Amino acid sequence: MGMLKPWHIIVLVVVILLLFGARRLPDLAKSVGQSLKIFKSEVKDLREDDNPPPAAGGPGTTNPSTGTSAPTVTGGTTSPEPGDTSKG
Repeated sequence: MGMLKPWHIIVLVVVILLLFGARRLPDLAKSVGQSLKIFKSEVKDLREDDNPPPAAGGPGTTNPSTGTSAPTVTGGTTSPEPGDTSKG
């Protein structure tokens, strides 16, 4: 048992062409590519699920309805945005 030689690859390609036909090969390659893309995204999601979420308790409070963090507002005034002509 040695390495694959170029004529091995040629015979393999010819057999695949005979089995599937030239018309079905692009569709077959497209579906294999989509399957690999889905598989990679699922593996990535599983890896992210294994990592613990970042620790809560930074500045701000957590909004219970959305689970997002809102910044803590301290006293003071805000400057108007450039181009704001309202005098509110």
